[in-house]
Amino acid sequence: MAFRGKRPEHGGPPELFYDKNEARKYVRNSRMIDVQTKMAGRALELLYLPEGQPCYLLDIGCGSGLSGDYLSDEGHYWVGIDISPAMLDAALDRDTEGDLLLGDMGQGIPFKPGTFDGCISISAVQWLCNANKKSDIPAKRLYCFFSSLYSVLVRGARAVLQLYPENSEQLELITIQATKAGFTGGVVVDFPNSAKAKKFYLCLFSGPSTFLPKALTETTDEEEATESAFTSERIQRRMARRGVVRKSREWVLEKKERRRRQGKEVRPDTQYTGRKRKPRF
Repeated sequence: MAFRGKRPEHGGPPELFYDKNEARKYVRNSRMIDVQTKMAGRALELLYLPEGQPCYLLDIGCGSGLSGDYLSDEGHYWVGIDISPAMLDAALDRDTEGDLLLGDMGQGIPFKPGTFDGCISISAVQWLCNANKKSDIPAKRLYCFFSSLYSVLVRGARAVLQLYPENSEQLELITIQATKAGFTGGVVVDFPNSAKAKKFYLCLFSGPSTFLPKALTETTDEEEATESAFTSERIQRRMARRGVVRKSREWVLEKKERRRRQGKEVRPDTQYTGRKRKPRF
């Protein structure tokens, strides 16, 4: 099933897009297998699990089990959930070691509270931003997903969700619903200046907010890592900004830089940025 010039999620629901032909690509296409495996490795790295300790992990949108295979190779146990029967059939044919479940993440994660030590997801969450029928409300489906994910994780555990947001508004919608569900964390953007290698990882914490991992860059010495953090702890943020005068040049520059990190379009800085204008009569 091909959708030239369009994003896959614009062509219809995932259970129809990921048919037998698409599932076959995830089994036979060496490049696709390599990309999926590398993203799974990066997601596992961002989980910061205890070294040498097998963990019980959830793989959301597990597909044909490529990411799950990486988890198994690293010594972890896992459960995969996917909405596509064809992709799960491909995973069974490959004799993946994890347990597989057919389900819609937008309807919630059907496990007991505190079941998993962590969660990864590769290229799945953005599908929840599209309404494939009248009853689908993206914000509600995202909240249902994140609230149930928060529940099934052990307190203090992390979830790392690799995704392809269509625009900054879609990314904001996703992060807002994650925050409402109780998560803290932020977005790590690997290789932000590369058209092909750029990858978004939503790093979520189900406990107290901790440090946000550094992003990967091609020239780490010259460029700073690109992260966009969000948290529900507003008091601490106000304390950090106490020394900045509102509407001052420093305040304006800081606000513009924060919007750039969020992926929003911002006018370039000039000598007139933040200048005080005389009142008009």
